[in-house]
Amino acid sequence: MQKVLPNYEVLIVAIASPLLIGVYKDSVLIETIQSNQKTSEILLKVLIEIMQKYRCHRVLYTSGPGSYMAIKLTYITLRTLEILKGIQFDGCDAFSLNGQNPIKAMGKLYFIKENNTIITKKFDEAVEQRFQLPSMLSEVTILNDNKPLYILAAV
Repeated sequence: MQKVLPNYEVLIVAIASPLLIGVYKDSVLIETIQSNQKTSEILLKVLIEIMQKYRCHRVLYTSGPGSYMAIKLTYITLRTLEILKGIQFDGCDAFSLNGQNPIKAMGKLYFIKENNTIITKKFDEAVEQRFQLPSMLSEVTILNDNKPLYILAAV
């Protein structure tokens, strides 16, 4: 009888600080990694450690909106893993990880979702940025495209 290996997936939330990374076994969260370091300094190191510990077949990442630099860096890292290791990656909706709250754009502008359309809106007071790893991957909205979601209002 052949033994069925567990199905491991990783979810990366790199669009705001702190960086959050969750490891999921059969779509259930089993490990959480959090770091206040810059994505450029810690992401690859953490992913290498995860890949050595678990046999991951897919990685999800918040493809936007949010920090453009973190989105670009995460996309390039995951695209490289896909080419070198054959690990599939998909983008997910950042709003599904923060309770549909506004996401910092620049200055006093925030991204908001209205009628399934992402727009920018000015807020005079700062809006708290709090993202959470869901306990189950079924709570995450997977996008049709894994490319970065760049939304920049005309300045």
